[in-house]
Amino acid sequence: MFQKGQRANTLHGLLLIALFSLTAFYLSEVPFVKSLSLSPLIVGIILGVIYANTLRRKMPEEWVPGIKFCTKQILRTGIVLYGFRLTLSDVVAVGLPAIVVDAIIVCGTLLLGVGLGRILKMDRETALMTATGSSICGAAAVLGAESVVKCQGHKTAIAVSTVVIFGTIAMFLYPIMYRAGLLDALGDMGVAIYTGSTLHEVAHVAAAGNAMDPSDTLGIAATATITKMIRVMMLAPVLVVMAIILAKIRAQAKAAKEAAQGAPAVKEKTKITIPYFAINFLLVIVLNTWLQGLVGAESVKDIPLNGTIEYIDTFLLTMAMTALGTDTSIDKFKAAGAKPFLLAFLLFIWLLVGGYCLALTIPSWLS
Repeated sequence: MFQKGQRANTLHGLLLIALFSLTAFYLSEVPFVKSLSLSPLIVGIILGVIYANTLRRKMPEEWVPGIKFCTKQILRTGIVLYGFRLTLSDVVAVGLPAIVVDAIIVCGTLLLGVGLGRILKMDRETALMTATGSSICGAAAVLGAESVVKCQGHKTAIAVSTVVIFGTIAMFLYPIMYRAGLLDALGDMGVAIYTGSTLHEVAHVAAAGNAMDPSDTLGIAATATITKMIRVMMLAPVLVVMAIILAKIRAQAKAAKEAAQGAPAVKEKTKITIPYFAINFLLVIVLNTWLQGLVGAESVKDIPLNGTIEYIDTFLLTMAMTALGTDTSIDKFKAAGAKPFLLAFLLFIWLLVGGYCLALTIPSWLS
């Protein structure tokens, strides 16, 4: 990719995505866009999709390696650096109820998503990517899973689109339900756990939490965010398990294909590609926890240089999202049809209803 003779073209592709990403950062600060809580990542993929359907054909094909570099290496680096936003003390702060609810939501949404995908006769990759985005942390989870599932770029973009749509709906719906008294049975802690364990993006949780508890006098905003961060921590073990399961499925599919072709059965050892970036993500969380104790910081934002690292990380993830968007044409969306959005809607109903029931019962059982 960066071999002699290809470096200039690769750098051209990188610079193109970097310019789009800078534009995404600028647009995300526009008051109207900011009021919708659209992060630079989401703005970036929107810009990428617009480019893919307008000027993409005029881009030299020699620049493609630079774009691919953004969707692979830069993406993985961004996921690892995402760990600097978390510490293990976040887990202790909210206690066992939030951890249990998060675990059930993550596992339940993934299993339900895969099962519903089969019922809807969707391809496994799109169903898995959509379920991952709904279950853990939205776009960041979809990006992380992309490196394990190894699906086509447009499928990743479709999964992100479902997260944006239903996550944004939930971001406005939860405060409305709270003000209407529909969440009174949960109590302040239950509302926080419900919000943090079921909303898609970190930005969605922060926006909904602040709308319900602007000054955080009830502890809803802070606890909801911490509950959400615990879900984010679950990304690493989920990706490792996902890699192991997918490796076995691919090995079985290969063996079945060879048997159908009449080839002699050869027993091969299943090759499992461990997503080391996910393990590094966990190691960074441990490092960040140690740094927090070392400097005596009250929160991750008070740890020296963490603000800068978070900004760089957001930019890298924006580059990855933008690069994925540039490979997503309207024709590919049409080919996918309405099924991914129907699946995301069904998962949204599960999060809305199932999450409420869990937030209502689990804390009382564990108290």
